[in-house]
This record gives sequence, structure tokens and C-alpha cells, in this order.
Amino acid sequence: MKEQKRIILFALIMGFVLMLAKFGAYFLTSSNFVLTDAAESIVNVLASSFAFFSIYLAAMPRDENHPYGHGKVEYLSAFIEGALIGIAALTILVKSVYSLFYPNPIHDLLVGAAIIGATGIANGIMGWYMIRKGKSLPSVTIDADGRHLLTDMITSVGLVAGLVLIVLTNIVWLDSALSIVVGLYILYSGYKLIRKSVSVLMDEADFNVVTEVIDILNKQRRDSWIDIHNFRAQKYGNDLHIDCHLTLPNYFDLVKVHEEVKLVDQLVNAKVTKTEFFIHTDPCIPQCCHYCSMPNCPIRSEAKTEDIAWTLEKIIRNKKHYE
Repeated sequence: MKEQKRIILFALIMGFVLMLAKFGAYFLTSSNFVLTDAAESIVNVLASSFAFFSIYLAAMPRDENHPYGHGKVEYLSAFIEGALIGIAALTILVKSVYSLFYPNPIHDLLVGAAIIGATGIANGIMGWYMIRKGKSLPSVTIDADGRHLLTDMITSVGLVAGLVLIVLTNIVWLDSALSIVVGLYILYSGYKLIRKSVSVLMDEADFNVVTEVIDILNKQRRDSWIDIHNFRAQKYGNDLHIDCHLTLPNYFDLVKVHEEVKLVDQLVNAKVTKTEFFIHTDPCIPQCCHYCSMPNCPIRSEAKTEDIAWTLEKIIRNKKHYE
């Protein structure tokens, strides 16, 4: 967690310095197109500030009021960042549309382009680094902040090209027209960030994670694991919480049942991110026999006649495989 704080703090300081540089370029050029980048840089600083706080809060241990920990605050941070990006984009669009009808003189565009280009390179390098760290730590906040910086770099590249085009063609209205295009792109980026954070805050299933866990269980499947069903997964920050029903032979004693459940937990935790399991065990019944692989079963009522692979469709249902 210390490394996450250090990364976010550095991004915050760098974002503040680049924001000053971009606003300097705007006051130098009076260009709406430059203002689009400058306005978004305010969002960078505000987002990094909240991200720093959210990482501090997410590191706090679980308590009575937060039995699953504080990890979801990182997704709230991503939501706020997306909302701020959206507000900045709408502000840019309103001012740019106004300037199409009431244009203002612009000047020193090549100098402004050089300043914006330098800030874009800095944001690109920092964004690439934060996305890598966001995946390796892992941290959704650092990943979201990194993707925002990469978006900022892309808009800066487009902005530099646009400013050069305005200088070459001397078409003044291009300044506002191009800023509208960039504003729409920024608005879409904010929407994607909000969509991702809301999906987690609303406990939307992460089918990629579920599929990864299913693959591990299929490869390591034991004869005693007759079926798994009612499988559900939720993300809380960096932690994954899974609850499911595991059918075991009904003659297993409590110690043996505990060993089997513990083995499932250990297998998944060795391969996937930190995972907390809540496994409800069901005793097998005669209807399970036709797909049960348990050798030398003392209570088998019929021979095994079918192999049932565990798939996403099968294990998320709240019913045994024979139903």
C-alpha cells in the first residue's frame, strides 16, 4: 500500500505542475483548443487527490461496520474521476460552441503546441507506468488514473496536430471545431470510467474472474467434488469474495469435509488474486451417482454414465447438475 500511495502522490505533484504549464499555454494563445487540455488537467489534479485518499482508506482493516473491508472506495474514486471528466468535457463543449459564433483572436499557437506536446509526453510516460503498476499491485485506482493520463496524452497529440493545422491553413474557426471533437472524446472516456465503476459498485458479475476460477477447478478437480453450483463472485477493491455450494459424498465426516473445502480455497488462492471463500457443502444423493467419479463408493446406487464439465452456465445456477 505504501507503493500505491507513493505513485499517486507523485502523479498528483506532476499533475499540478503540468496544469500550470497548460494554463500558461492557454493564456499565451487564447485558444479554446488549448483550453480543452488545460481544463482536463484540473480534473487530473482533483482525481489524483481523491485517489490518494481512497487508497489510504482502502488499506484500513475490516471492522464491524465494514465486514468486507474498505476496498470498494477505490471504485467510488474511479466513479468520481469519471464524473469530473464528464463535467470538464461538457464545459469544453459549451464554450467551444459559443466560440464558433463569437470567435476570439488567437496567437502564438506554435509555442502553445510545443508546451502542450511536452506535457502530453510526460502524461503518456506516467500513464503507461501507472497502468502497469495498477495491474501488478493490483489497484483499480492507479489503473484508472493511468488510463486517464493516457487519454490526456492522446488528446494532447491531437491538439498539437490541430494547432499546427490552424497555423498552416489560417482557418480560425477550426480552433473551436476541433475542441468540440476533443470534448466529445473526453466525454466518452468519462462515461466508460463511470460505467466500469458502477458495474462493480452494483456487484455486477466479473465473468473473466469467474471463468478463470472455473478453469482452475476443472484442471484440479478431485473425484470427491461431485458438483459445484450457486457460484457467485464479488470484488471488494483488491479482494475477491466467492460463495458457492460444493457437493461431497454424504459419508464424509466433518474433518474430511473441512479438508476438501480448504483444498478448494488453497487451489484458487494460489492462482488468482487474494480470494475469500464461503463454501456451503451439500451431501450427495442417489440422483448424483450417474455423474459421480468417486471410486469404491459404498453407497452407489447406479454406475457412472456421464461426465459433466463445469462451465459458467452450469455452476452459477442454484441447482445441482441433475436438476
